[in-house]
Formats: sequence, C-alpha cells, structure tokens
Amino acid sequence: MRWHEIPREAKAYMLYHTLISPQLIVWYLLPLYMLRTGYSVLDVGALFTAANLAFVPLTYLIGRLFNRYPLKVGLILIDVLDGVAYVLYGLAQGALAPLALFWGRLLEKLSGLLYPLYQAYEQIIYPEDRYEEIYAWHLRLPEISQLVSFLVLGYLFGYVWNMPQHYRLAFLAFGLFSVVSVAYLWVFLPPVNKTERITPEGWTFPSPRAYGFLLLIEGLYTAAWALAPDFVLLYYVVVHLKKTLFEVMVIEAGMSVMTVLATYVSERVSKDRGIYVISVGLLLETVNVGVMSLAPSLAWALAAYALGRFGNALAFPFYRAWLFGFIPRERASEFHAALSSYNRAIGLAAPLLAGGLAYLHPALPYRISLLFLLTTSVLFAWQARRAAGAPWGLWKS
Repeated sequence: MRWHEIPREAKAYMLYHTLISPQLIVWYLLPLYMLRTGYSVLDVGALFTAANLAFVPLTYLIGRLFNRYPLKVGLILIDVLDGVAYVLYGLAQGALAPLALFWGRLLEKLSGLLYPLYQAYEQIIYPEDRYEEIYAWHLRLPEISQLVSFLVLGYLFGYVWNMPQHYRLAFLAFGLFSVVSVAYLWVFLPPVNKTERITPEGWTFPSPRAYGFLLLIEGLYTAAWALAPDFVLLYYVVVHLKKTLFEVMVIEAGMSVMTVLATYVSERVSKDRGIYVISVGLLLETVNVGVMSLAPSLAWALAAYALGRFGNALAFPFYRAWLFGFIPRERASEFHAALSSYNRAIGLAAPLLAGGLAYLHPALPYRISLLFLLTTSVLFAWQARRAAGAPWGLWKS
C-alpha cells in the first residue's frame, strides 16, 4: 500500500502517533529519575504496582462508555491525563516527591485504561480489507520519529543534562507539549461515534474454543513482558552495566530500525500466511529474552532486543488482523477494553515482582519471562501446524 492510497483520516491518525512518539522516553526517564534520587529498583516496582491496584474493573466500564460517546473524546482525554501526570513528575521534589510520583503514575495508569480506544479507533477508520498493509505504515512512521528523537534526547539526558533537576524540567516540558497534541487531535481527527459504525446483522461470536485460545495466548504473552518491563532494561544497562540513558536509547534505536525494516518485509507476506508469521515473531522474541537471561554485554543486549523487535513488528499487522476477526466493529471499544482489563489483571503485581527479581539479580526477570514466552511460542507454532490448507512458505510468489 502506498501513502497516497491511505484514507485522509487514517493518515491524520498516523501522523498524530508520529508527533507524540518522542514523549515515550518518559517511560525510561521516570524510573531513571527515581533511581537517581535514592529509590531502589524494588521501590520502582512497588510504586508501579501500587498505581495498578484500583483501576482494573474500570477498563471494561470505560469501553462501554465510549460505545456511547465519540472515541475522539477518549483520545483527547488520554493526552490530557498524561500531560498532567508529566507535570506532577516535574514537581516531584523534596518531602512531597513520593506523593507527586504516586499521583502522577496513577494518572498515567488511568490514561492507560483508555488505550483500548486506540485499537477501537483504528478498527473503525482503517480499511477493513487492508489491515495488514496499513499497519505497516502505522508502525513505520512513529518508529522513525522515535529513532531520531530517542537518540538525541538519550544523549542529552545521558551526558549533558543528566542531573535530577534536568529530568524534572523535561517532565514539565513534555507535560506542556500535551497542549499541542490535544489541539492536533481536536482539529485534524474526525469524530467516530456509534452512529457512524457498521452494525452487522445476524452476527454471531466465534466458537468459545477460539476465544479460549486467544485469551490463553494473550495471558501468557502479557505475563512474559510484564516481568521484563522497560525499567528492568534500564536497570540492567544503567546499574549492572554501568552505562547511561544514552546506551539504553541506542538499544531503543536498534529496535526502531528493525521495526521499520520489518514493516517492509511484512508487506511482502501473503495474508493467508499470517499465523505462521506470528509464530516466527514469537520465536524471535523468545530468543531475545533468552539472550538477556544470560546477563549479556551491551552489544549482545542490543542485538537481542533488535532481533526481538523485528519479530514483534513482523507479526504485529497479522496479529492485529487476526484479533480484529473476533470483534464486530460496533462493539470494538468494548471488546478491546475487556481484553485490556484481562491483561491488566494478569500484570497487576508484575512490576513489584519484576523489581524484586531484578533486585536479586538484574537478569533474573528475563529468566522467568523466558518460561512464559517459550510456552506461548510452542502453543502458537502448534496452532500454525494445525492450520489447514497452507504450506510453510511465507513469501508471495
């Protein structure tokens, strides 16, 4: 699919994600700020877990709410909540710092409850018959933005502005930037409400067996990466390898390069080979975690994460299309919210567990994560073998 073939509203939505991608460095800056101001990795995990506790039931309710109101309102609310959270991080100083960090993280988790609205919005505005192709662009543009911005910001916050006060100013700047992203959403994204959705007549749910397999895969995969979150990688590189944020961003840059490469590869893969591509992607992510479980050098860590991200990005368009096959479009936000609630319940205490494991040994979270990813990979490979009428080849003739 070429850029000019993409519908205008879909282009606007992709460019929105391209615009906000640099802000994702906050996911690393926050734990780094805590580590630099006297908190341990166990404290980081405890804070993240504490912020998880109250919101799991709300995810499904929010999904139902935005079946009645335009999804665009929810997307705006995500940026507003994130912006306020970043400002609170910027004010986290002195005796009130723990309180500001907790409430900021709480607001981030609340905005995270709305993330299923992204998937629901995508399912509605992206052409249904070209999901795999359009998701290649969906991944490509934000990753290019992230590749450049993460290297620049990583160097600045790793070697130039690397004191806690500099991180606080960065949080404030990212918080204020949310004004720009909210304005973009308001002006350029079309509203998508219930009356605009397609309501299929006579639609019936797929078999319970199919849903059971979906939930099993989602649960195992969620548990695997919940035990190896971003702050575990940060802790491994900054504390165990004694590097800086810049080296973490070099790993992220390698991941972005491989993501962009994978989007071009995925465009050459036939749609009916999707389940096999997902299997290959899971295998590469398993290799990623397996290498990290051996406590590798920075170079090997870079190679492992790059390989894992290539697998993830290669499989992503096909996994989304497979997932969307379960969902009627007029119930999209509700279904994605319920699935997100399920995943959040699985990962509820995972940050505390990951922080505790990393506190014992920086590679230990990866060793536990490896067990979950191995199981996921084997199950999906078994499912691929059972898929009828398709050879193992992946490439179009």
